[in-house]
Amino acid sequence: MTRRATRAGRRGGEPPASQRVGELQARQQRDEQRIALRALLMQPLMGPAHDDFPAVRRQAEVLREWFARETGWTLHVERDGARLYKRPGDLRDATRGLPGYDRRRYVLLCLACAVLERADPQITLHLLGERVMQWAAEPALAARGFVFTLTTAAQRRELVVVCRTLLELGVLQRVAGDEEGFVNENGGARSDALYDVQRRALSGMLAAVRGPSTWAPAESPSTFDERLQSLVAEHVPDSDDGRRSALRHRLARRLLDDPVVYTDSLDADTQGYFANQRGAMALRLCEATGLAAEQRAEGLALTDEAGTLTDVAMPAEGTEAHVTLLVAEHLAKGVRAGVRAGVTEEAIAAFLRGAADRYGRFWRKSAREPGAERELARIALERLIELRLVEREADRVRPLAAIARFALGEAELRQRTSPGTSPGTFPGALPGASPGASAGDAPGDTAGVGSLF
Repeated sequence: MTRRATRAGRRGGEPPASQRVGELQARQQRDEQRIALRALLMQPLMGPAHDDFPAVRRQAEVLREWFARETGWTLHVERDGARLYKRPGDLRDATRGLPGYDRRRYVLLCLACAVLERADPQITLHLLGERVMQWAAEPALAARGFVFTLTTAAQRRELVVVCRTLLELGVLQRVAGDEEGFVNENGGARSDALYDVQRRALSGMLAAVRGPSTWAPAESPSTFDERLQSLVAEHVPDSDDGRRSALRHRLARRLLDDPVVYTDSLDADTQGYFANQRGAMALRLCEATGLAAEQRAEGLALTDEAGTLTDVAMPAEGTEAHVTLLVAEHLAKGVRAGVRAGVTEEAIAAFLRGAADRYGRFWRKSAREPGAERELARIALERLIELRLVEREADRVRPLAAIARFALGEAELRQRTSPGTSPGTFPGALPGASPGASAGDAPGDTAGVGSLF
């Protein structure tokens, strides 16, 4: 014993090499699990070409168990792809979805997938368009006013947008050709594109619990809300444990998907569970994802300091992002002063009209044109609604508690210090934002004001 103690003393009390190696391997495992989990949250339908797919395959068993336990989501991982069957925690949220997609474009996407399901392993863009056009002529669609042809460039471009979405999702792989030529040359055979159809990815497009085609016509839900609910309705065991698990899954889905969860947005049962369990839930979710919890009287937010686990970043670069931050800070002043009354969109436009005199030199030229403040106000409010920082009430916009986290410093111009940054601007900083500040930074108080976020 004396000899072993002496040797340990000579090494300054360091653990044995085998222990250090084991700790290093365990840390690497945890880091890889976190990387894979975050990648799946951002891209639930993942092809083998994704940078993080090897990590997802290696950590498949751990990830599968974690998602099943914490969220109730199912994860399938195979050699040629992974699919996390994410289902929203809030079906009323109209801000979700593919960028630039409206109901018409979603119909085109569904028709394209239906065509591909019955297609050969390869298909051309022109043939895909013709078959979509045939399916679009169905009486059920025509009765609802849906019309699609290939006669105009605008409609051909709609098809191309859908195809590029399928390319991004890995459902299609381009073999040859160019979509832009199809748009500009009337869809003729001389301007076409050839794709491979990836059936494994295609089969994972729909994340519903029950496919819409499984309903008999007589039993099919009638209203839009009923149809939406029927797609995601899950079995809940009739027991206390079953009901608690359902509440935990619903809250975890909201916390992972939404910027902030407000207590008053939950029903009575969920509020009770949330009040008792939100600390433990936040700890588990943050440990697995690398997010940071901000708990306040009004609710809970899981924030991402890296800014990579989001599809709407704030702060961010560009004119619209800067305008959004200006509007947020303007509304936050009122919240910090205790004023919660809503404002009209016209009032926001008027504020931006005045802000252009001070900050317009940082904006693109078109944003400084007379009347541009209306469009900027609309874009800023859309972003703030998506971030759960404001909500619409009739013809007014009401700021929510979390908006108090935002404040601006003075604009600071610096010389370019690294390749790729714009001349005269601080790398990574927004005009009007304090260099190095992140979402939530406020002068002297990054934890919010009082009980506010």
